[in-house]
Amino acid sequence: MATAYLTPDQDAILAEIFIAAPPARVFEAIADVNQRAQWWGMKGAFHVTSSTSDLRPGGKWSHEGVGPAGQPFHMEGEYLQVEPPRLLVHTRQADFVGPFNTIVRWELEPKDVRELHSGGTHRIGTGTLVRVKHSGFAGHPDQAASHHKGWEAGMNWLKAYVEAGETWQMRS
Repeated sequence: MATAYLTPDQDAILAEIFIAAPPARVFEAIADVNQRAQWWGMKGAFHVTSSTSDLRPGGKWSHEGVGPAGQPFHMEGEYLQVEPPRLLVHTRQADFVGPFNTIVRWELEPKDVRELHSGGTHRIGTGTLVRVKHSGFAGHPDQAASHHKGWEAGMNWLKAYVEAGETWQMRS
């Protein structure tokens, strides 16, 4: 289960989750906009309908989608750092948020997954601790609070997609 909290200055959301998959797989699900469109969202709320991406520092990305009442939305940004499979940093501006940019920093840390046996523990694979910092909300406390709840859901959606193949169409 994801944990997320809003910093005391209400500028950033910090979130983290453990995913039972190697960092390369998790990075792929985050960085590939076609995969991101599969896990980000849920029926009756919102989902992405088309995406573009130029995955390199200075490259641009965008999403077009449909919101809760069927209204269209647009999100876009620029990649600032791309270091597979450990780090992805990008700006984000969404028309449903307002005319300000935020920065999303994804950090992926490999973690051993262990299993108990009669003789002790045994390494059975690698998982990933995913940490996100979404900053730039100073002066926008309503958006900070809304995004705090959104990151809790989004991190759980990412986990369900990577571990079990669950897409937004499967959620309601």
